[in-house]
Amino acid sequence: MLDADQHRVGYIQKRLAGGDTSNGVAGASWDGQTTDVGTYLPASNVGVGAVSHKMIGTTAAPDGTSAVRQTVIIDSGSDVPWVQCQPCPLLVCHPQRDPLFDPATSTTYSAVPCSSAACARLGPYRRGCSANVQCQFGFTYTDGATATGTYSSDDLTLGPYDVVRGFLFGCAHADRGSTFSFDVSGTLALGGGAQSFVQQTATQYGRVFSYCIPPSPSSLGFITLGVPPQRAALVPTFVSTPLLSSSSMPPTFYRVLLRAIIVAGRPLPVPPTVFSASSVIASTIVISRLPPTAYQALRAAFRSAMTMYRTAPPVSILDTCYDFTGVRSITLPSIALVFDGGATVNLDAAGILLQGCLAFAPTATDRMPGFIGNVQQRTLEVVYDVPGKAIRFRSAAC
Repeated sequence: MLDADQHRVGYIQKRLAGGDTSNGVAGASWDGQTTDVGTYLPASNVGVGAVSHKMIGTTAAPDGTSAVRQTVIIDSGSDVPWVQCQPCPLLVCHPQRDPLFDPATSTTYSAVPCSSAACARLGPYRRGCSANVQCQFGFTYTDGATATGTYSSDDLTLGPYDVVRGFLFGCAHADRGSTFSFDVSGTLALGGGAQSFVQQTATQYGRVFSYCIPPSPSSLGFITLGVPPQRAALVPTFVSTPLLSSSSMPPTFYRVLLRAIIVAGRPLPVPPTVFSASSVIASTIVISRLPPTAYQALRAAFRSAMTMYRTAPPVSILDTCYDFTGVRSITLPSIALVFDGGATVNLDAAGILLQGCLAFAPTATDRMPGFIGNVQQRTLEVVYDVPGKAIRFRSAAC
């Protein structure tokens, strides 16, 4: 998991630096949780079952005659939604829990024509045409996994009253690799690119979404599409930081500026210039990455507060680990992240350790982009407000 996470981080850093990654996309990384999550919709407020970092929707006719429930990864760092479709033999496709979507049974399905604007917008994800008619899509993930098939259109149903007409997605007929070791049908891409779910549903959900990653497998989280009117009373409970944008950066990734870190009530003795690079916040990055100078100060402060516990060998990129065998209760020093604009986010205890290790790692240099991982996001409601150019946080939301 951590190795895959490191590959994904490297890919995103290369893209942000303008490197050539036109033939690849970042694979999803997870922290191992498999909890049930509710999906809250702005109009109907109907819950749809799901799994941690995953949600279930239905592809095809909203009348239910050919709708198929699909469990998909929630990925705020990718742009092209896709699911496996018939035909998709197991020799070239991965197993999934849900029935494969069969385009032949849907009266609302159509393949995207090669000559269409939608096909042109695929950009680097376009993989030519089938019989000079049907637009083809394809990815090569950072771990070598691939997904290819027909770029398609159909009605996506998220609840009895929430239907996305003419939803564009990849209908994969072949995909292999470690990225697809989970029993999911595909990915709900929530990135900032033109092909993403967020952009396609701009008129319905206003390019606003939020989620809350639960603290443990026995807890519940949620994903919200849009901002329901009844949530207005909750606004004062959120803290906000600017959502950064730049014409020189790919629109896929959401970036914020980290200003300081507070451990056990004391700010780390780190010059503000150390945090000059932006940080990508994403649902599929597991471990937060900090500038090396900041990470070393965090590690020193954390270790100083944890001297009463036995240390353990490093695990992959995690170098501050503990053996809690026989320990009945653990007292961790508090950690708070301070973002641009003064937004101070206190991490939940579940957002500090990953299997006994401090869930942070350093980037290669202080000038490289950092990352806010999904471990640190546990129990927080994270609101991506694209038109408002803000990322908002609410503590103890799930």
